[in-house]
Amino acid sequence: MSHDGANLDYKGPVESLLTHHGYLAICLLALIEACVPFVPSEITFGFAGLLAHEGHLSLVGIILLGTLFELIGSTASYALGRYGGRPLIERLGRKILITPKDLDRAEAWLDGRGEIAVIVGRALPVLRYFVSVAAGIAEMSLPRFVICSLVGTAAYAAALSSLGYSLASQWQKVEHDFSLAGYVLAAIVVVLLVVGVVHRMRSLREAGGVR
Repeated sequence: MSHDGANLDYKGPVESLLTHHGYLAICLLALIEACVPFVPSEITFGFAGLLAHEGHLSLVGIILLGTLFELIGSTASYALGRYGGRPLIERLGRKILITPKDLDRAEAWLDGRGEIAVIVGRALPVLRYFVSVAAGIAEMSLPRFVICSLVGTAAYAAALSSLGYSLASQWQKVEHDFSLAGYVLAAIVVVLLVVGVVHRMRSLREAGGVR
């Protein structure tokens, strides 16, 4: 679907793609965002909601297609975790600072509260990708994962699309705030990652795991 005639003045690549290719862009972006870590989907659903407000797309169509293709992508991430996660971790060993015991604990935690963890995780920025992989590593059954991912993904898509729809006139400010929050969150994650790596290396060294 093309909206070349739409009177929209948004310069970002995601906005441009959605403006000119409509539902096709939603499907493609939702699929990519569910398969690739750190690719944000806030702008995709938010701006699609704006297009729905201006009459170029259907809000229901956005939510349904976005949820469907996000679900397909999250299932691919789940498969990556289930069929490649444990062998990959065992092969890399100490290079990634994760031991089989760490994986065992993660699996036990997810097995105890897996449904809630997946539903909530799939409805949260940043964690959305990793919770799919973690569920695969923990060998959650595929039907359980699909149902839980569907619920969390639908809630996420509906909330952001509706937000874009209701705040259409303030979209540029909302987009800026999302971007700023993303940069801040990324900086915090980097700091926490460095601290965590240092702490983990110290713990492994004390346990004799790193020479």
